[in-house]
Amino acid sequence: MDSITALLSGAIEEVRPLSGGAPASYIPELADVDPEHLALAAVGPRGRVWSAGDDDVEFTIQSMSKPFVLALALVEHGLDAVMAKVGAEPSGEPFNAISLEAGTGRPANPMINAGAIATTSLIGGDTIEARTARIIDLLSGFAGRELRVDEAVYASESATGDRNRALAHLLKSYDVIDASVDLAVESYFRQCSLLVTVRDLAAMAATLAFGGFNPTTKVQVVEERVARDVLSIMASCGMYDFSGEWLLRVGLPAKSGVSGGLLAVAPSQFGVAAFSPRLDRHGNSVRAVAVVEGLSDQLGMHLLEPHESIAVPVVAVHPGETGPVVRLSGELGYAGAERVFAVLRELATGLPAGSTVTLDAREVARAHPGAMAALQTEFDGLPLGFVIEQ
Repeated sequence: MDSITALLSGAIEEVRPLSGGAPASYIPELADVDPEHLALAAVGPRGRVWSAGDDDVEFTIQSMSKPFVLALALVEHGLDAVMAKVGAEPSGEPFNAISLEAGTGRPANPMINAGAIATTSLIGGDTIEARTARIIDLLSGFAGRELRVDEAVYASESATGDRNRALAHLLKSYDVIDASVDLAVESYFRQCSLLVTVRDLAAMAATLAFGGFNPTTKVQVVEERVARDVLSIMASCGMYDFSGEWLLRVGLPAKSGVSGGLLAVAPSQFGVAAFSPRLDRHGNSVRAVAVVEGLSDQLGMHLLEPHESIAVPVVAVHPGETGPVVRLSGELGYAGAERVFAVLRELATGLPAGSTVTLDAREVARAHPGAMAALQTEFDGLPLGFVIEQ
């Protein structure tokens, strides 16, 4: 067993004794699951999948589909058009609450049921089957394999989904939904009934972590800006009325589902997913929350912890034929450019006239355009020749 698998195995054993909560009961098919299932998975930048526990057990994606259908709506319509129909503010209320903006009827955000139904209604297609196919296609791209609907769960959700239908009718009365209520709601029920494993969810989270690029399939599923916008909403709204405390304690964009799944994103590092069916009063898995919180604390994953590699990129100076070569690696943001400035200024004071300094940025994994523009401005102000290799 490799060290990461051992780490994941140890993490789930620590939370296995937790017995609080109960599986979702308002959807009959979910009430009958084995409450003892427990699994954890992670996917890193090279696309390797590590997992432990019941990692081959399939369960329905439920509300964890919401960020990815939001991504599809953003791809099809753009941010402004989507935000005209649904907001981006935490509701502070349960996932099935009537959290609508006064006067407009716009749902608070796309992660609660009302907002998710509004988002699903934006997906193209004249029939339930056509919309579902578009949704499955994109979510399969995130997962790295073809997903399918659990028809028994779909039938159970449709038969007991009166509250969601009521929300849809209310949205329709405000003209938030343009499609028919039946088309919007049944498409939503089908997206929630897609079957996944914890390994699938980790790959989906990793695709968001790496700017829409699936590291397991090497496919750019959505543009970086779409992934960024989705993560922004997940960070503030993804855990329902527990979102604020989650961000404080764990510090990762995340989304839960009433099947007991939870996916979390450490941007530019890895995607994590956990599964355990017993839910707390917020509708989040008791053991999945605990295990991801423990990993975040153990591995320093909190978004708001300082990350020196961004502020201080690796800078190495080597001799060249016409002058020194400054080699950069890591990520170059605007703040990190200050370190490069300091090196360049120091070189400029000790070199003879006619020297050329070469800035080799070929090993920079990512460079913000603002940082490169600032470097060019710095070059223009120094009394030496400069060459940038990218």
